[in-house]
Amino acid sequence: MVPRYASPVPKPSADLDLRLVRYFTVLAEHRRFGSAAEQLRITQPSLSRQISKLETQVGARLLERTARGSRLTEAGEAFLPRAHALLRSAAHATAAARTAAQPQRITIGYTADLLITAAVRHMRHHHPDADIHTSYLSWDSPREALLDHRVDAVVTRLPLTTDGLAVTTLYDEARVLAVPLDHSLAGRESVTLDDIADEPLPRVPDPAWNAYWRIDPRPDGRPAPGGPLAQVAEDKLEFVASGQAVAIMPVTARLRPDITTIPLRGVDPGHIVLATRAADPNRLLAAFRRSARTHLTGPPPQTSS
Repeated sequence: MVPRYASPVPKPSADLDLRLVRYFTVLAEHRRFGSAAEQLRITQPSLSRQISKLETQVGARLLERTARGSRLTEAGEAFLPRAHALLRSAAHATAAARTAAQPQRITIGYTADLLITAAVRHMRHHHPDADIHTSYLSWDSPREALLDHRVDAVVTRLPLTTDGLAVTTLYDEARVLAVPLDHSLAGRESVTLDDIADEPLPRVPDPAWNAYWRIDPRPDGRPAPGGPLAQVAEDKLEFVASGQAVAIMPVTARLRPDITTIPLRGVDPGHIVLATRAADPNRLLAAFRRSARTHLTGPPPQTSS
């Protein structure tokens, strides 16, 4: 006669030992104490004692021995799926805690003439354990840098292709006309697009930037005048300084001493934005977004040279 693995119904305990719950799920899978004990690397008598302890904590018999091994009682059948759920929940809780305990990291990109120092200093003050980096980006690389995960956030200017990105407008920035010091318009209080209707303007390889910074076409539908192709910002400044073109630029652009700017009337301002990957789970992004909205609210004051 095979002895039954049974005892009077135990009194329940307040807490469950997850180690014992795991022993139970392994035994329920194998249905034999020998093979379950082998997998758990404990002896059969020890496994029997651990299961008895679990039944005391649960307050019900979960298993019975049979001639072929063991079988689940009705209480065991009811407990098994919840036992698996308990172990999964514990694993998820542990993983979340370990993730939270690890140093958080964020890399913040920025493009030419945009100052992000105030927002970054605020982040470092309020998140002293975070790993916060900054990275300068060329004018045409913010989207690529985000999608390639070289940066997690970018403070940059429009235009910007926003598919797959989350974009927050931070502030507006006036656009001005850059001309060489000896240009006929130099010294004017302001100019309009009509004043530069025939002035060549540099082009760049990006069609969206050409349309926006050359204002092409013009409000009356006419195309903007042509101009030399600039691969980098320094080319554009050289074309302006040498008299080959004039250029529409942000008011905060750092210029050479042989170039001056004139306020451009009748033209909408540019927009400074914060861009991130859409649905990025990095918890530091929300914190930086708040910091940027608070501390990046307008162009820095212009200083006289």
